[in-house]
Amino acid sequence: MKVKAVKKDDLTWVIQLSERFDFGCVEDFRSSYESIPLDKKVDVRIDFRATRYMDSSALGMLINAKNHLTKQSDIKVSLVNCNSQIKKIFSISKFEKKFKIE
Repeated sequence: MKVKAVKKDDLTWVIQLSERFDFGCVEDFRSSYESIPLDKKVDVRIDFRATRYMDSSALGMLINAKNHLTKQSDIKVSLVNCNSQIKKIFSISKFEKKFKIE
């Protein structure tokens, strides 16, 4: 599965990640978040439901996505459906200070 952004409703977009979230996904991931319109208040949920592996480049990609999306202050970005291993990576990296993690 490729990374893709899906509009759930007028206020919510979900970026669905693949099983591996690593440097090989950088172009698909960038295209997905850049496809989200920044002209109104929306919530962006980056969905880790299918993700079983991520590397350190994924952390940088998440920061880049947040920086791009929050050019509009009304956009909220959260990381959702994270398994325990991925939550541990986020905890070690102190991502709870940068993102809402569910």
